[in-house]
Amino acid sequence: METILILDQEPYIQGILKIFLENEKYTVIAVNTIRQALKSFSELRVSGFITEYRIGDSLTLATIKELKRRSPEAYVMMVTNCDLGEKEYEEIMNAGVDDCFLKPFSFRRILLHLRKGIRSGNVLTHKDNDKGNWITSRN
Repeated sequence: METILILDQEPYIQGILKIFLENEKYTVIAVNTIRQALKSFSELRVSGFITEYRIGDSLTLATIKELKRRSPEAYVMMVTNCDLGEKEYEEIMNAGVDDCFLKPFSFRRILLHLRKGIRSGNVLTHKDNDKGNWITSRN
């Protein structure tokens, strides 16, 4: 079973996403601080990470980069009510965000992107150094 970590300060968003994704057979951990998210990364294998752009006075970009360092195959989705300019959008995409949605969002679209992102992350590609060929395998 895939584990999804939700980082959002809004209890309503956490709760509704958690219930929705658990009904889709995901294991869901919901946290509201960056510290809790980093702790979860070290304790769990996270397949998907859904985060807000800003938690308190902090941006979540460093948190996203840390998750990608630990689990490059993890799918990262940002859901935000922040008005993102071109510069901010470029920064979040360069940090490792796979998809970005503005609140309010469609739960069905969230699920479709999550499924596709996790499925893509489970495919690993590496080079066979003996033959110089690229090999694709499931994680």
